Amino acid sequence: MAQNQTSPATKRISTYLMMIVLIVIALSIVSLILAANAYLIGDGLTAGFLAIIGLIAMTMSIFTLYQSRRQAVQMKIEMPKVMTTIECKKCGSKTVREYQRGDYVYKELDACPKCPDTKQIITAIYKEVKEKEKTYNV
Repeated sequence: MAQNQTSPATKRISTYLMMIVLIVIALSIVSLILAANAYLIGDGLTAGFLAIIGLIAMTMSIFTLYQSRRQAVQMKIEMPKVMTTIECKKCGSKTVREYQRGDYVYKELDACPKCPDTKQIITAIYKEVKEKEKTYNV
């Protein structure tokens, strides 16, 4: 089983967010074009308002795109390490190994290396939990 894989979905930006950002960028471009038309006609006040609205919308959408991309790169989903515990019925020896496809609890496996006349069984399947590092703000 592969370790520490990151999901490809975590590196992408949400489709809905991308659509909203593209719509806002398109509207800001339209606003800037209307501002240029208003300026050419001679209506300076309307041109100024439209230019400010267009620039603010463009800046906000680019900032949102940048932040969501940065956050998507930082967010990593690591696959937990899944372990299988194998025990011998007779001698009680325990072995821990990585989970393999097809493992299930009480599954009989090969003979025990210490006592070859008995079979080993899987007694537990669990994931290893890593404790998060504690950070203290000073």
